[in-house]
Amino acid sequence: MRDEILTSFGKNVRNIRKNKGLSQEELAALAGIDRSYMGHIERGEKNITLTKIYQISEALGVEVSELFPSDGVS
Repeated sequence: MRDEILTSFGKNVRNIRKNKGLSQEELAALAGIDRSYMGHIERGEKNITLTKIYQISEALGVEVSELFPSDGVS
C-alpha cells in the first residue's frame, strides 16, 4: 500500500509540474530540493517529509491537498 501511495503522489507532482510548464530541474530549484531527489520523488522512490511536501506545494503554487490523489491511490 505504501508504495502505491508514494507512486501516486509522485505521478501527481509530475502531472502538476508538467501542466505548469516546469522542468524537473526548475521545480527542484523553486522548492529548494536537489534535482535528482526530485526525480526520486516523482518516481515514488522516496518517502518524503511533510516539510518537503509543503516546499513542493509552494513551489507549484498549489494547496498541499492537490498533490494527493482524491482516492488516495491511482
